[in-house]
Amino acid sequence: MEQGTDQNRAAVELRKGLYLVPGHNPSPMTGAGTNTYLLGERSPVLIDTGAGNPSYLAALQACLQRYALGPLRAILLTHGHPDHVGSCDLLRQHFPQVTIYKMPLTGRAEHFRSPFSPLQEGDRIQGDGFTLQVMYTPGHARDHLCYYLPEERLLFSGDLIAGTGTVVISPEGGGLSAYLHSLERLLQLDIASIYPAHGPVITRPQEKIRAYIAHRQMREAQVLAALTQGATTVSSIVRRIYTDLSPSLYRIAERSILSHLLKLEEEGRVVRAGEEFRLV
Repeated sequence: MEQGTDQNRAAVELRKGLYLVPGHNPSPMTGAGTNTYLLGERSPVLIDTGAGNPSYLAALQACLQRYALGPLRAILLTHGHPDHVGSCDLLRQHFPQVTIYKMPLTGRAEHFRSPFSPLQEGDRIQGDGFTLQVMYTPGHARDHLCYYLPEERLLFSGDLIAGTGTVVISPEGGGLSAYLHSLERLLQLDIASIYPAHGPVITRPQEKIRAYIAHRQMREAQVLAALTQGATTVSSIVRRIYTDLSPSLYRIAERSILSHLLKLEEEGRVVRAGEEFRLV
């Protein structure tokens, strides 16, 4: 993903009652930055918060004023990564009435320190003329949620799906098996548009979801081929598959390849001995 600067622009109205507030945090990892979404008019809710850039608060306040929206009622977090939660404390200072909602991390340390109300699979968020359905979609992050708006057939996908490129899958995020299961769940939904946390709106959602699944299948085939050709470590497999990768992205590629290898190990198709993996 290439770094962009267009997230320094003001918020835009996507349709009546739905507004995109750019996170003002472009970087090599986030592309143009994190998309955050205001939904509703009299008591809007905000989906994600960006990374904490002070200019984000100004953009959010300008959006509320420009479109004559009511006071911010709630913040819904897709997951706890810094580029999604970084403005939470700043927003709580300026909007003390706001309730933050997030899925808690169970069985491990919760790094998100702001007070929040827990969400889980199947919960519903009632808003100003809408109801959001909460979907638990791990893989990229163990606490990852998507929010589905059935009235409009819209999905706010967080980092499950990006508008451009693919998503980093790390074992710490729940793993590739969980990620593929999350994608397959989306194929059962009636979705007209996907609003991702990075990149443009996805207007052909089923095609995009199937392309994401096919990409992972292709990568798995490459991993198996590399193992067949004698590569046994994560780094050697990365060198075989990513022949023109920037050195700065090698660590990310290694995490992705490790996720594929761990999935194959779960399925009994490879065995691991220390740092080495071999076909069964």
